[in-house]
Amino acid sequence: MFDLFARKAPANIKNDLLSGSTVALALVPEAVAFALVAQVDPLVGLYAAFFMGLITALLGGRPGMISGATGAIAVVLISLVLEHGVEYLFAAVILMGVLQMAFGMARLGKFIRLVPHPVFLGFVNGLALVIFLAQLKQFQFVDDAGISHWFTGNALIIMLVLALITMAIIEYLPKITRAIPSTLAAIILVSVVAFVIGLDTRTVGDIASVAGGLPTFHMPDIPLTFETFLIVLPYSIVLALVGLIESLLTLNLVDELTDTRGQANRESLAQGIANFVTGFFGGMGGCAMVGQSIINIKSGGRGRLSGVTAAMVLLFIILLGAPLIEQIPVAVLIGVMFMVVIGTFEWSSLRLLGKVPATDIAITAIVTITTVLTDLAMAVILGVILSALVFAWNHAKHIYAETRLDRFGNKVYELNGPLFFASTHHFQEIFDPKNDTDDVTVDFRNSRVADHSALEAIDSLAVRYERAGKRLHIRHLSPECRLLLKKAGSLVEVNVIEDPTYHVAMALSAEQTEALNTKT
Repeated sequence: MFDLFARKAPANIKNDLLSGSTVALALVPEAVAFALVAQVDPLVGLYAAFFMGLITALLGGRPGMISGATGAIAVVLISLVLEHGVEYLFAAVILMGVLQMAFGMARLGKFIRLVPHPVFLGFVNGLALVIFLAQLKQFQFVDDAGISHWFTGNALIIMLVLALITMAIIEYLPKITRAIPSTLAAIILVSVVAFVIGLDTRTVGDIASVAGGLPTFHMPDIPLTFETFLIVLPYSIVLALVGLIESLLTLNLVDELTDTRGQANRESLAQGIANFVTGFFGGMGGCAMVGQSIINIKSGGRGRLSGVTAAMVLLFIILLGAPLIEQIPVAVLIGVMFMVVIGTFEWSSLRLLGKVPATDIAITAIVTITTVLTDLAMAVILGVILSALVFAWNHAKHIYAETRLDRFGNKVYELNGPLFFASTHHFQEIFDPKNDTDDVTVDFRNSRVADHSALEAIDSLAVRYERAGKRLHIRHLSPECRLLLKKAGSLVEVNVIEDPTYHVAMALSAEQTEALNTKT
């Protein structure tokens, strides 16, 4: 786990060191900006970036993925800080870590597989837009009255030119040489030129000072009462969900970029440990960062060493390198993040119009818009729910019956397709108790009873035939289905021959389980 150099070629080590250093430079303004969003001191964001990056690099399930202070976490923390203070923030981050560790130890990371591809596309595109919009704020300044204004004239032209030159170097330098990551080369080259020429442009130091000391252990200064727990718990739950969703979806994205496979449960556990530790050392917590992870991967970082390097260089900047880093023009880092936006956005999704179902396109668009307007967790959860409803609606129409008469002249319904909550209405419409024969058989050999709603539908069908004065025979139900039938059990004849072994997707009581075991 901790052997960062095992079986690694010198070229890979060099790439990890250089890409990690590049990521550290990009982490500084991001961490500072997100700390200010959360209404806390910039060092709170920088310490979070250091601990999150270091611990997840060492323990996480996805080498090459970068974690740190993020906007998704900062947005959740604003109201907590404003209402109760920064000490409650630290407590919320600690509890957030505990919840995430529990998630990882319970091996629940597999549920990220339930996120459909249209939702994943919406997540990626939404984050790309969020990153883009965040950079636009750097083109604004606040006057003495606290009112924001856009840069104009020479100030705007200088920022745009520096950003475009940075983007051009990142794009075209790899075609000349790959000896040094193009992102790192762009940051260094453009920053040096701007400093030598003496361009009057906003720098990292103009945003906030990034100088500080070593982070120290700190117990949150809050009352240890149940009331405090109730204040912190709702925030911690949302933070844990947001952090895990963003981290695990970022893991999937990096998997696609590197054609490898990470470990979701291990990453969840590492994220929890990192947040737990961060809360005790004055950090605002965090999760995986899409932009920095892509910078790392595109710069050649593939191993754990890249994440460790990014964290250690960041700590060096805090302790000793702040005067130098504060001279970097903000426009240079804007150019870097614009290239991240271009690389993150799934441009192929724009070509899917007319090639995939319209509902999938709509879900992608809804998730994208929701990510921009609200937050990532809400967007992904909404997307999964919409996808599930669309799936249920489409499959509700797949149930049908083939009818025939048996050798005695009685009607037989041979069901096909799943019977579940969304298809129960179609199921009831199939039958005609008033005009059917006196004996009717419903054969479930080619059907599946999926949930409690399906069982209630069978019970209702039995009542309909009983009211019509006719006998209903049901064949090929699983033992579990027969056990859970209430009304139909006393009204119909259930043929147990050749019953299938599938199970109904609902929990059995202890008495029902015992009865089922006894009967089978």
